[in-house]
Amino acid sequence: MLFWLGAAAFALTILVSVSLHELGHMITGKRFGMKVTQYFVGFGPTLFSFRRGETEYGLKLIPLGGFCKIVGMTPQDDDVAPEDQPRAMWRFPVWKRTIVMGAGSVTHFILAAAGIWIMAITVGLPNQDFPVTSSQTLTKPARIEVADCTWINLPTTNVDCKPGTDGAIAGPAAAAGLKNGDLITKVGTTTINNYGDLTNAIRVQKAGAVPFEYTRDGKSAVAEVKLVSAKRPAPDDDTGTGPQTDVPVAGLGLDTSGIARINNYNVATAVPASASFGWLIVENSFASLKKVPEKIPALWHSLTGGERDPNTPISVIGASRLGGEAIEKGVPEVFWQIFISLNVFIGIFNLLPLLPLDGGHIAIAWFEKARSWLYARLRRRDPGRVDYYKLMPITYAVILIGGAFTLLTATADIVNPITIFP
Repeated sequence: MLFWLGAAAFALTILVSVSLHELGHMITGKRFGMKVTQYFVGFGPTLFSFRRGETEYGLKLIPLGGFCKIVGMTPQDDDVAPEDQPRAMWRFPVWKRTIVMGAGSVTHFILAAAGIWIMAITVGLPNQDFPVTSSQTLTKPARIEVADCTWINLPTTNVDCKPGTDGAIAGPAAAAGLKNGDLITKVGTTTINNYGDLTNAIRVQKAGAVPFEYTRDGKSAVAEVKLVSAKRPAPDDDTGTGPQTDVPVAGLGLDTSGIARINNYNVATAVPASASFGWLIVENSFASLKKVPEKIPALWHSLTGGERDPNTPISVIGASRLGGEAIEKGVPEVFWQIFISLNVFIGIFNLLPLLPLDGGHIAIAWFEKARSWLYARLRRRDPGRVDYYKLMPITYAVILIGGAFTLLTATADIVNPITIFP
């Protein structure tokens, strides 16, 4: 029950976000004197509507977004009444049109910023110094966590490690007397400065006894660790599914017990922390956008029975499922992190210079401005406005590709969904 309540709640937050996106267009448009004739939440048949002044407000049957109708968005709009021509959007200065078209994305950014700040003063924000990827782990001090048991061959299923069972053996580092929290300073003749150095130093050794210098409670000591040969993926393989090679292993990992996963803030300190965390999400959003094309084959693979790559894009369905999981497992901070990340991503995506996205309209407006300025300097006749009809093939292509991608992600989220909890 909690899962479905959480999923429904997340879907509702997305609907509210999109509705506020359109509200941003409407408010700024009205403030500048543009004529806004409709503001609806949802699509399809109208459930109810009412009119206030010159604008009709209402709710439609399909709760998958919303829209705001501003008169004369392009010069080619043929439904502008003669008396409304002076208030047609395309006649307004470029900076005003930019604000109106950008207001939707700004709304998403405001929602994300507010969500981050609320998280910071309630449940706290993820500690950006806590290693969550292999590359981050390799930069940390070589303070180790010792395993009592290790695998010669990594299992393909989630089973307990018991020495003498399924190729598992007693951990070499534990057998040598190393303990959790020990700081390794040298392996053989190699000085260790971080966990990456430790990993590399172990891998260049030969199986057998190797001296490990370490510091414990401020005192230095040496332990003879009998390294064993085992199959392992590359140190920077986050998924653990890459090619494996025979390398020496000691049965140890990075000790993160002294690194807080969550940092808590007060009302004042939450401001700079929220800005830093928000910028991290922005960077990750741009990185995700760049990887979208290369993730399409992985999405298709997940539809044909392959394992779903957890880094593949998700649809509203997938995001709602993850939100439901977060509520079911009692971790509402994950619910809000997904909501925040989704708002940032949508805000950035919507500003891409492609029609029919808002960013496409903004790009055309500034292209017209720049072209008019250039022609004036060349003392040539102003070529006027861009003919949107000539851009329709590109627009249809974007809609077709976007629709196909949405269908692909939605299908994958139904057939082979991503889960963040085991």
